[in-house]
Amino acid sequence: MKTVFKSNLFILLVSLPFLNLACKENQGNQEVVPEFRKPNIIFFMVDDMGWMDSEVYGSKYYDTPNITRLAKMGKRFTRAYAANALCSPTRASILSGKDPARFSLTTPAGHLPPNPDVSLAAKKGAPWMKMACPRSRTFMPLEEFTIAEALKTNGYTTAHIGKWHLGHEAYWPKKQGFDINIGGGHHPGPPNFFSPYNISTLPDQEDKEYITDRITDEALLFLEDHKEEPFFLNFWQFAVHAPYQAPLDLIGKYKNKTDPRGKQANPIMGGMMEKMDESLGRMLDKLEELQLMDNTIIVFFSDNGGNMYDVVNGEFPTNNYPLSYGKGNIHEGGIRVPCIVVWNGEIKPNTVSDEMIQSVDFYPTFLEVTKTEANPNQLLDGVSLVEVLKNDIPLERDAIYSHFPHYMPVTHNVPSTAIWYKNYKLIKEYGEGENRSDALKLYDLQADIGETTDIGSERPELVAKLSKMVEDYVTEVGGLLPVKNPAYDPNVETKLGKTNDFPIDKYPSY
Repeated sequence: MKTVFKSNLFILLVSLPFLNLACKENQGNQEVVPEFRKPNIIFFMVDDMGWMDSEVYGSKYYDTPNITRLAKMGKRFTRAYAANALCSPTRASILSGKDPARFSLTTPAGHLPPNPDVSLAAKKGAPWMKMACPRSRTFMPLEEFTIAEALKTNGYTTAHIGKWHLGHEAYWPKKQGFDINIGGGHHPGPPNFFSPYNISTLPDQEDKEYITDRITDEALLFLEDHKEEPFFLNFWQFAVHAPYQAPLDLIGKYKNKTDPRGKQANPIMGGMMEKMDESLGRMLDKLEELQLMDNTIIVFFSDNGGNMYDVVNGEFPTNNYPLSYGKGNIHEGGIRVPCIVVWNGEIKPNTVSDEMIQSVDFYPTFLEVTKTEANPNQLLDGVSLVEVLKNDIPLERDAIYSHFPHYMPVTHNVPSTAIWYKNYKLIKEYGEGENRSDALKLYDLQADIGETTDIGSERPELVAKLSKMVEDYVTEVGGLLPVKNPAYDPNVETKLGKTNDFPIDKYPSY
């Protein structure tokens, strides 16, 4: 018995080093899965920045070195779209992941008094209007479970800095999932770009301080204070919305510049654009200083196209050529926007994507990259962009849509709904056909990015298909529709296309 025990003990002792070595070899062969680090997210949104308003998108007038710097760090999209051609609806689409037509926020009405109990159905319009249009909701409903609220369930600190324009105080950022609100209120633009600002959530400091500098200071302080925890920073610029004001030295610089294309020529806008670009650069510098860049996702976006209806010292603020029209119009110049996404180590730098994306897509994207569970009660119209961003895998989506059933006289917009399908775009214009029937216009954007030629007569089968898809979409989202205006008088002069002389004398620059 003892002999057997000793024998077995000897075998065990001799075997132990080999067993230990084998275990180490197995451990060495096992794939080490790194611990998941929740990425920070910064959504840097510019107000009214057109698709052509930076060097990387083709401007020869604006100096935007930091946007170029950002594009070299990540992926730039050539076919990114806002959900709407105006700001409040697009902002709501980003925060809700939902088509804003679902809750009838279809104009930039976030500065108007709340109208929760008012019927929005179309009834009657001015005599020059062929159609009576529905009214718009004036706030983003509190029932929407915003991306900020979703990220908070996953341990994120959430902050909004800058423009909000999604309702009066009962609907401000702290009611919609943000821990911190600096500058967010009901204002469509700042009352003044130089202090005093007259914004209750942005107390004045130095006299004549420039608001773009100030909110950048606040954003950098936020980064300092929250560098040790995952955060979502909604950094929404007031620039480059009206009122048109910029530092005098920059206005002087752009007075001496000439666009070789002969399109962009407003020196005040040049100064505003450069200050916004400087803000972006300061943010990037701070992220690098704090060593946060490698774990921070940055989205650069605009809420709609550039303004081509205000007249400032004889010039439009900007020019969206070769796109047609601008802010407030459903044609490309009003709704195709710049978009750059940076995510070090995950997105290949200095790349360009022609994938068609929309503002509703960011919500599901942020859920996926942060491993945040979706709220089952929050319907999402967007799709995650993760595979597009990381691997250039096309989205499995037939089309995107925008429902904009309103006249916008200064932008020459008629009530309409648009669908983008492959390279084609169909616009359904309500009341613009014979006897106030609906008109259908089809464009091939690959061949005709300026939407100069309606090819509907050449492709009747495609027009029929896309028209049906538009009808189904409007029904699905519950979009409110125009009706024939009982007060219409064809002898009354139309107000479409009337430009707006901006009262620049009331808004001095310093």
